Amino acid sequence: MTTKEKSRVLEHQSLDLLNQAVALMEESFSEANLPSYDSSLDTMQTERLQAVLNEVATRLKDNFPYPHPLYAGQMIKPPHVVARLAYTLALWFNPNNHALDGGRASSAMEKEAVANLASMLGFSDHLGHLTSGGTMANLEALWVADRLHPGKMIVASSQAHYTHSRISEVLKIPYKSVAVDSQARMDVKELESMLKSNDIGTVVVTTGTTATGSVDPLLQILELQKNYKFRIHIDAAYGGYFKLANNLSEHAREVFDAIGQADSIVIDPHKHGLQPYGCGCVLFKDPSVGKFYKHDSPYTYFSSDQLHLGEISLECSRPGASAVALWATQKLLPMEANSEFAKNMATCRSTALEFCDKLNNDEHFIVPFEPELDIVVFAVKTKSASESSAKAKEIFAKTAEAGLHLAVANLPASFFKDKIPDFNWDQDNIACLRSCLMKPEHHEWLPEIWGILTNSVLRSS
Repeated sequence: MTTKEKSRVLEHQSLDLLNQAVALMEESFSEANLPSYDSSLDTMQTERLQAVLNEVATRLKDNFPYPHPLYAGQMIKPPHVVARLAYTLALWFNPNNHALDGGRASSAMEKEAVANLASMLGFSDHLGHLTSGGTMANLEALWVADRLHPGKMIVASSQAHYTHSRISEVLKIPYKSVAVDSQARMDVKELESMLKSNDIGTVVVTTGTTATGSVDPLLQILELQKNYKFRIHIDAAYGGYFKLANNLSEHAREVFDAIGQADSIVIDPHKHGLQPYGCGCVLFKDPSVGKFYKHDSPYTYFSSDQLHLGEISLECSRPGASAVALWATQKLLPMEANSEFAKNMATCRSTALEFCDKLNNDEHFIVPFEPELDIVVFAVKTKSASESSAKAKEIFAKTAEAGLHLAVANLPASFFKDKIPDFNWDQDNIACLRSCLMKPEHHEWLPEIWGILTNSVLRSS
C-alpha cells in the first residue's frame, strides 16, 4: 500500500466502545442508591468545551507524526488502543493509587499488573509498584541499595542512562562510570579492576542502552558478584519486554534468561509496554526491603488492613488510571512467550536486523555493531569524523523533509575505529543516525524507510 492509501493515522472507531463502557460504569451509581445528581453538560458548556478542544487539537498539530511508521526517531511508541481507552475510562473516577481509599479497584489492578511483570522477568517473590517513569523507579532502587550498603559506591557503564549519575548526586551516593567495550557493553575487566580498588555496593546493569540498545554482560557480572558481594540493579526500562522475544542473539538471550537473578529491576511499560506516559515500574526480589518505606500517616491508611501502595513507594499521589490501562493491556495481550505481544517484540528486532543488513551492504554507511534489540545506529562514510558528523545531520534534515524522522546520537570514536580504515579521526565523537524501530508496523514499512533514506543520501551528495 502507498502512504496515501494509509492516510488515516489516528484511530477513531474506538470512541464508540468508550461510550458503551462509560454507560456500563454509570450503573454502579444507580446500584448504590445515591440521591439524584445530574452531571450533564448544558448547551453553553458544550459549545465552550468544543471551542477549547478545537484549539487544543490545533495546537497539537505542532508535533512530529509519532504514531506513523515513518517516525523512527526517539523512543515513542503509541499506546495500544485498549490502554488509551482504559486510561480515559478511569479518569471519570480519577483514582489515586496511594491509599486504598482513593483507588480501591485501581490499586488491586496495579498489584495484579505488577505481579504479572515480576513473573515475566523471573521474580517469584517480589515487592514492587508503578511509578511515574523510569527515573523515579531507578531512584527508588538506588535509594534502597544505599540503605542496604550505606555510603558504598554505585557504578554503571558509560553508556548507561544519565539518570543514574544524576540520581546518585541527588541522593549523595558516590558514583563512577565503567568503560564500555566495542559493542557498547560494560567492560567486565574494567569493572573487576574497579571492584578491587573501590568500595562498590551496587552495579547497574543496563539491558538496552538508550543510545544503541546494547545489553550489558549480566552473566559475567553475576560471577563477579560471588567474590565481591555487591548488589545488582538492572535497568531494563527500555529493553525489559524483549525477554519475550524468540529471536535474540545468544548473548542477549543468556542475559534476559538470567535477569531474575538480579536484586532489583526497573521496566518502563510506557515504552514497549504500549502504555501512555508516565508508567514505570520498580521491582525488588526481596520483599523485606519494604521496611525502608515505613512511615506513619494516620489520616491516610485507615480504611483497610491490607497493603496500601503508598506504604511501599516514595511517591505519594499516583494516577490509578495508569494501573487500569496497564492491567487492561495485559488482559488483552498477555505477556507470555509465543503470544501476540511476544511476536510483535520479535518483529521489532527482525526489522532492526533487516535494516542493519541493508546498511551493511550499502556503500554510504557504516554500522559499528549488529543491533541487540531494535535500535540501529549508523555513521555516514566520508573522509573524517567531522565531515561524517556534518553529513549525518544533513541527511537527518533531508529525511525529515521527506517524511521520515530519525534521530542523531553522538557516539565515541572507539566504536568505529576498527571498521573505518584510512579515516581522519579529527574529533573524539561522531554524530550518527539512529533509528528506534519499535513499532511492529516498521517491518512492513521498511522498504519505504529505506527508499527515503537512500534518496536523501543522494540529495545530500
